[in-house]
Amino acid sequence: MKTTQLKFIMGSLFGILLLFGCKNETANDGSSVNTATTEETKEQGQAFIEDNESVPNVLQIAMGSPDHTTLVAAVQAADLENALVNAGPLMVFAPTNAAFDALPEGTVDDLLKPENKNALANILKHHVTAGNYSKDFLKKFKKLGQANDQNTTVEVKGEDVYVGGAKIVASIPAGNGIVHVVDAVILPPSN
Repeated sequence: MKTTQLKFIMGSLFGILLLFGCKNETANDGSSVNTATTEETKEQGQAFIEDNESVPNVLQIAMGSPDHTTLVAAVQAADLENALVNAGPLMVFAPTNAAFDALPEGTVDDLLKPENKNALANILKHHVTAGNYSKDFLKKFKKLGQANDQNTTVEVKGEDVYVGGAKIVASIPAGNGIVHVVDAVILPPSN
């Protein structure tokens, strides 16, 4: 009986502490202080949680790579950060900055405009598929279903694997899947 009472008291105490700990701070005059800024409001969700113990997710790997700054800028412009930190598993085919630079002049700048957000999101989703397959395992596939509900081809040329015409040049395991670094931007088929 004493154990039950002790659990009830401890649970009640925890609940009270939790309730008071979550309230907004109040100023000396009793008014509520709102510390949220417009920028903080935009950066909500799993993509913005930081810790030093977890295996980096696919987004964190891209953000930590100096060779993927254009990809990260595009993901941010399309507001896809939170999609890339889902539990997955996700396979991301991550074009390098050089791959984006190989597109016709002005293409990237045009896609980054707010009015082209949907087209940009479609292209980026064409670089993501469900799964966590190594480059060698991908050799068994002919097609992959991408996150934009379209398919892309898988080709094997010698030891090299090409997805949508882009060669996989490196693979990095992630906490929620794998990042395959590719040498070209994988464009979705025209409808």
